[in-house]
Amino acid sequence: MTPGQIINELPAGPFKTLVKVQPCGSLQARRQVNDAVLLYWRYSFGNFSDRVTIGTYDASAPPKRLQPTARGYSISAATLAAQVLAQAHHDNRVNGGYPALLAAQELNKQKTAQALIDAQIKADAVAQAASKYNMAALLGDYCDYLELLDRRSFADAISIFRIHVFQAWPQIASLPANEVTPEQVADMMRRVIESGKARTANKLRSYLRAAYQVAKASRSKASIPLKFKGYNITANPAADTEPDESANKADKNPLSIDDLRSYWQVISPMPGFIGAVLRLHLLTGGQRIEQLCNLLTANVTPEAVILFDGKGRPGKAPRPNTVPLIEAAGAAMRACNPTGAFALSTDGGKTHLSAITLSNWACAAGAGIVDFQTKRIRSGVETLLASARISTDIRGRLQSHGISGVQARHYDGHDYVDEKRQALQVLFDILEGRDVPADNVVTLRRAA
Repeated sequence: MTPGQIINELPAGPFKTLVKVQPCGSLQARRQVNDAVLLYWRYSFGNFSDRVTIGTYDASAPPKRLQPTARGYSISAATLAAQVLAQAHHDNRVNGGYPALLAAQELNKQKTAQALIDAQIKADAVAQAASKYNMAALLGDYCDYLELLDRRSFADAISIFRIHVFQAWPQIASLPANEVTPEQVADMMRRVIESGKARTANKLRSYLRAAYQVAKASRSKASIPLKFKGYNITANPAADTEPDESANKADKNPLSIDDLRSYWQVISPMPGFIGAVLRLHLLTGGQRIEQLCNLLTANVTPEAVILFDGKGRPGKAPRPNTVPLIEAAGAAMRACNPTGAFALSTDGGKTHLSAITLSNWACAAGAGIVDFQTKRIRSGVETLLASARISTDIRGRLQSHGISGVQARHYDGHDYVDEKRQALQVLFDILEGRDVPADNVVTLRRAA
């Protein structure tokens, strides 16, 4: 009987062999209760035997068709499909035959599924890291770090980053911090320069460079908070950019000695708290207004005040600067009536005097001087003392310009208070129009 005849006479239920399959096994058929006929490849392996479903028999398919139709298989197509399975079983018989192939296929499916899961987990982790460790987050953490170190520049950095990075370049700010390029930093600077703010562009570069340097250094410097390591910074994109040198030229426009005397003549008799604060500012050498306004009452003595210079490299604590009080400055300090936490205050020391307020008071007092600016007081004092032959070293220590050199930073323990006091007395005498005695001129002392 032909396979077709066997199928036609096949009752529902039992399996019937139709043909032998090379190299092993046979093609079988079984009629279902719904009269559909299913075709199987039956095989044996040792004492184990099993059937593998080929598909539904299509009685209307061309007998020699080797591909299944939409309705099922011809006998020839089913035989060919069974031969493929039989050959795979035969070739793999040493390793366990078709069951082993099935097990391997299942294992591969599981591995593939797990690989897809692992890839998704990795992609999610990368996406999470990109959002957590992006440029905006790095700059925010850097500003927090500056504030933790009591660096007054943190407020300026926040403002510059907000305007010239977060608002101007949101797409770059959202990039992983370690993917930002020097070209992108240069584009940020270029935009600021083209708006007519070359100096601000240089400050932006400086703050970006410092932020990236902190993150980069965190890999080897234990004093930097651990969170900076998460940014995985190995290169500093801002360091590979160039500043606008023309914008870094010093604004040398100090008040002349005559202008300083004119200013002194206005504030010297000025009554009340305002006059006292302005006299204190000038007679302590034109200290940085923000540092003077943050003076703590606890750091005031009859002989001196201690200011703290927050400028300098990140990681370094604010540098104390002891500023002696000559007699006139001491009187001005007492007139400020330091009480509470802050020495210069209009609410009993609860909050300190605003630097902007002090600057505005100074500008009002100097209104009669052409192009008066408060910053010109500081440079004017420096210039006056230089003309009186006060050494660069003493002027620098008085106005806290920073101490450079190994000898000065590590070996010279002298406090220079007497030299500062002499310099301030020279300043006062010149403001008063008095001649400065030759023996009151301070010269540079060599360290022993």
